[in-house]
Amino acid sequence: MEDALKVAENKDRIHLKHTQHNWAKNLEQAGDFKSATMQYEKANTHLYEIPRMLIDQPRQLEAYMSKTNDPELLKWWGQYIESQGDLNGALQIYSKAEDVYNQVRTLCFMGEESRAAELTRSNTDKAAFYHMARHYETTNNIDEAVNFFNKANAYSNAVRLCKENNMSEELWNIGLVAGNREKLECAKYFEDIGSLEKAIILYHRAGLLHKALDLAFKSEQFDVLQQIATNLDTDSDPALIQKCADYFVTNQQFDKAVDLLAVGKKYKEAIDICLNHNVQLTDELAEKLTPEKDQVDEETKINILESLAESLMVQGNYHLATKKFTQAGDRVRAMKALLKSGDTDKIIFFAGVSRQREIYIMAANYLQSLDWQNQPEILRNIITFYSKGKALDLLANFYVACAQIEIDEFQNYEKAFGALTEASRSLAKMSNVTNSIQHQKATEVVQKRMAAVKRFIDIKRLFERGDTAGGITQCRQFLISGGQDLEESVRRGDIYALMIQQYIKDENFLEAKQLVGELRQVLSSSGNVPITYYLNKELIEALAHGLGVTPDMLVPSVTKINTSEEVQEDAEIEEEVEE
Repeated sequence: MEDALKVAENKDRIHLKHTQHNWAKNLEQAGDFKSATMQYEKANTHLYEIPRMLIDQPRQLEAYMSKTNDPELLKWWGQYIESQGDLNGALQIYSKAEDVYNQVRTLCFMGEESRAAELTRSNTDKAAFYHMARHYETTNNIDEAVNFFNKANAYSNAVRLCKENNMSEELWNIGLVAGNREKLECAKYFEDIGSLEKAIILYHRAGLLHKALDLAFKSEQFDVLQQIATNLDTDSDPALIQKCADYFVTNQQFDKAVDLLAVGKKYKEAIDICLNHNVQLTDELAEKLTPEKDQVDEETKINILESLAESLMVQGNYHLATKKFTQAGDRVRAMKALLKSGDTDKIIFFAGVSRQREIYIMAANYLQSLDWQNQPEILRNIITFYSKGKALDLLANFYVACAQIEIDEFQNYEKAFGALTEASRSLAKMSNVTNSIQHQKATEVVQKRMAAVKRFIDIKRLFERGDTAGGITQCRQFLISGGQDLEESVRRGDIYALMIQQYIKDENFLEAKQLVGELRQVLSSSGNVPITYYLNKELIEALAHGLGVTPDMLVPSVTKINTSEEVQEDAEIEEEVEE
């Protein structure tokens, strides 16, 4: 056998355990129990073979068992000793094996109920819990029996005892933690005794939503109904969702109804409630009311998105409305919503990515309402959007407006001429003109204004070259020949201011004073424009100094734009200076 064992160890290890077991058998047959014990242990068959082999050798068996720490062997040994009637000895062996269940069982058999219960509570052995529960049931200690059945997770036994002994409170606690089968049993019990709120909750937790809701509606347990409704999701029965939503609408709890209808994919109905009952459409709710891809057909999806966006518009949530119109493919309405938000950066961005003529024009029109005079980036975007939108007529109008602002705000006729030139070019580029007469008229107006502004610029250059007489003559002729329409292109006040400035420069103060008088008469006919609108502070001070009077005597200090009362007061003061 030794040779066979060596061969197995070196060349046939798969059969090594089998070889060791066979050798142990041979040693047992030869009466060499000690060596056989060693081989059985090596073969890992000792749990069965050693007790069998030594059962007729009590002393050797006891000696072997006293040395082992194997829980399985000790458990067998304890049961053997117990069968011999030595309960205390068996208890010690069970303790050594840390076999809580057999310790508890033995203690109960010995009448040591307190020790058994204490040992059970200090451990987590479910078999021990169950044994203690059955023990207490046999002794009619129902409270402890239910307690230990619960700890053993033997809920069906606990439910049985509670029902038999009308322990409603304990049954309720069990129903909350037990499995669905026990929950249903508890729910039926509570329904039978009329404790409907508890029955509804347990039916709900057991998954019988229909039953729970029917019972809630019949018994008018509306608080519980709301709890159930909050747990409904997309996998819930649509009929249940609709039933709860109808209840919330009836009780004017519209926000909860909308949430449920969104869960149930009743999008149109939910949106109508939001619109009719002013339920705030948050970002989260709007997403819930947005059908997912392939959830509905494309036409239905677009209709839902448009309805949602329109409701958002009514509520003033323009950014979210823009998003929903965009998802519906209606970029024009999306831009209209965005325009209402006044978010300039997003308007510019949206126009840039949309690449639609109408949207370009809408964006440019909006940007014109801003302070584009002081924001070059806005100005560039207006021009860009009108150009990309091929709205050359609108672009021309914008250039004309630019020219007018350069004149009115800054008296910069050179820049005004540049803007009018661009307006003329835009009109010239127009190819598909729908109204040729109107186009021709617009072109003539721009050309006329360009000519007037160009003439004024040329007069300024005469003065710059020192030709005062020529410049004055041209100004006088310009004022006469300009007619009633002159003010639309070149302001008479600017022509007078140009002459007055030149006379002051030449120190011809009396002529300058005379022109101031003429300008006053011209302005008095307009009714509401003060003289200081055209003559700046430095010019007035220079003239006053040349005449030897104070500026206040010449022209009282006023703001650039005065009220009608101030204009009248200015006129009276100026008349006193004139006298």
